[in-house]
Amino acid sequence: MPTGSLFIIAAPSGAGKTSLVKSVVEATPGVAVSISHTTRSPRPGEQNGVNYHFVSVADFEAMRDEGLFLEHARVFDHYYGTSRAAVLAQLETGLDVILEIDWQGARQARALLPDSTSVFILPPSVASLRQRLTGRGQDNADTIERRMAAALDELSHHAEFDYLIVNDRFPVALDALRAILIAERHRRDRQLKRHRHLITTLLS
Repeated sequence: MPTGSLFIIAAPSGAGKTSLVKSVVEATPGVAVSISHTTRSPRPGEQNGVNYHFVSVADFEAMRDEGLFLEHARVFDHYYGTSRAAVLAQLETGLDVILEIDWQGARQARALLPDSTSVFILPPSVASLRQRLTGRGQDNADTIERRMAAALDELSHHAEFDYLIVNDRFPVALDALRAILIAERHRRDRQLKRHRHLITTLLS
C-alpha cells in the first residue's frame, strides 16, 4: 500500500501556482512534483523529462486510450496528462507527490485516488491576474484574452477543493501551502500506514 500522500494543486493561469509549488518542494523534504506529458512544443529553456515529457499527439492519444493516465485534459489546443504508473511508483517509495494540474484533471485524479488532498490557489484580484498574464511577455493580446476567459472558468471550480490559498503576499501563501502539506502528512490514517511497524512494536 502506498505510504506517500497525493496533493493536487490547481489555479487559474497567472495565479502563481508554479512558483509556489517550486518553492514548497525546495523547502519541504520528501515532496516531489509529478512530471506531466504534453503535446505542446517545449518553450525556451524547457527540457524533456525535466519540465514535461514532450510527446506527439498520436503517442498521447495511444497512452490515453490504453488508460495509462491518472488524469488528462485538453488545454489551449494541447493535451496534458499524468502517468498513473509514475505517480503510484513515487507514492510507494514514501514520497508525497504534487500534481500541478487544472480543475478537469483534479476531478479525475480525486475520483481515482479519493484519499488525495486538493488545494486551489486564488489571485488577490482579477486585475492582478491580468497584470501577471500580460507581464509574462510570452503571449499576444488574443492569447491573453483566451487565458483570462479560461482563468475565470477555472476560478468557478474553487469549491471542489479542500483548501483555498490567496496568493497575495508570496511568503504568506508559501507558508500556508507548506503548512497544509505538513499537517496532512501527519493525519492519523496516513501516520498509521507510514508507521505501522513502529506502532505495533510500541504496543507489543
